[in-house]
Amino acid sequence: MLDAIATSGGQYRGIAIVDGSFTEKDYAALHEGGIRGVRFNFVSHLGGMPDMNVFNHVLQRIQPLGWHLVVHLDAADIVELTGLLRALSLPFVIDHMGRVNAGAGLEQGPFRALLELMKVGNCWVKVCGAERVSAAGSPFVDAIPFAQALVNAAPDRVLWGTDWPHPNVGRHMPNDGDLVDLVPLIVPDEALRRKLLVHNPASLYGWG
Repeated sequence: MLDAIATSGGQYRGIAIVDGSFTEKDYAALHEGGIRGVRFNFVSHLGGMPDMNVFNHVLQRIQPLGWHLVVHLDAADIVELTGLLRALSLPFVIDHMGRVNAGAGLEQGPFRALLELMKVGNCWVKVCGAERVSAAGSPFVDAIPFAQALVNAAPDRVLWGTDWPHPNVGRHMPNDGDLVDLVPLIVPDEALRRKLLVHNPASLYGWG
């Protein structure tokens, strides 16, 4: 990843997975290399709850660098972790629309909790992972109302991506073209779509 960033001519940024062994020098080198955040997995199939001592130690290390936190969690975790997330002072990004199940509808508890979190000024959400959210399968259009609700809740704090090459994808291996085709359906307005795809990531990742 660092090599890809180095050869991009400043066009790429990265998110790292780190542990408690990383030193201040290590973080400085990562920052110089284009890293702008760390990711922690809370999902059960990737080990569940991380070591919270390591979690808190890492957050203390990255905050002076202006980095953000990416949180990958299961829908069932959103309510349980709301207090922890609300207490964070640095920007945090919830991955894959919180991995909610579209089949459970917009009024399901985890999604309502996610929308409430979006009222917190440092909470961001990636409106990606339609293939993970969808209950119907390709072309994943049942995920669209969830993405639209998140974009409408905080248009300045949403991001998008395809999640290529789709690790641990589960039931539906997506065609990336299908995922791209969802974007104008999620955000028909061109100015708002430009926020999602250009201005918001530029702000969060520190471009220009």
